[in-house]
Amino acid sequence: MSAIIEVQGVIKDYPLGKLSVRALHGVDLTIARGEFTAIAGPSGSGKTTLLNLIGCVDVPTEGTVVFDGAVTSKLSDRELTRLRLEKLGFIFQSFNLVAVLSVFQNVELPLLLQGGIGNDERKKRVVDILDRVGIGKYIGHRPNELSGGQRQRVAIARALVTRPKLVLADEPTANLDSVTGGQILGLMKELNQQQGVTFLFSTHDHRVMELAGRIVQVQDGRVVDDGKQGKTPTSASAAAPTPAAH
Repeated sequence: MSAIIEVQGVIKDYPLGKLSVRALHGVDLTIARGEFTAIAGPSGSGKTTLLNLIGCVDVPTEGTVVFDGAVTSKLSDRELTRLRLEKLGFIFQSFNLVAVLSVFQNVELPLLLQGGIGNDERKKRVVDILDRVGIGKYIGHRPNELSGGQRQRVAIARALVTRPKLVLADEPTANLDSVTGGQILGLMKELNQQQGVTFLFSTHDHRVMELAGRIVQVQDGRVVDDGKQGKTPTSASAAAPTPAAH
């Protein structure tokens, strides 16, 4: 299967006063289309830095990140914005929903930013994805009226409404209880299997690693195990069930 992400010899340095701290040391990593992959490692190992580079919210100090055939460092700001809007979805541990907007408006927002989609089509896509993640009946609610699990389902819907090629999830279960976290992971695994969406996680959660088809181990800014010889992807029957939101 062709690669959607190729990270080649990536180094990332951050200034710290007059000094420089190296967060990534010559990382190489390839992610194929349709993978459900976890990047695992202790805090400070470089997981989030790597995710930020892949997500085009940061640039490498040295090396190359290739997303869907495009070298990200060669793209203009406008091109990077379009790439993030049209090909990437983001799911955060803190949900990052807009408090003053309804569930519908939060999920519609990326489509409005994307532009070029008529009102009827936007409404259809928002309603469809909210129903798909089991949160449709809360369409008019504000985020503070929802539980953590419900808010994370809204965040998943927002990430998927643009029909991205890759979803990046940074510790998406960190603020959820074990039951809700399992349901959310089951939902994402189901979407991966049924719709072919590529998922890449940064995580400490053993439940994510149990469902992952591949586990990339990162330590001290280096990939110490790229997971290519790891276990085969979990079957659909092994994925956690996805009951209605509660």
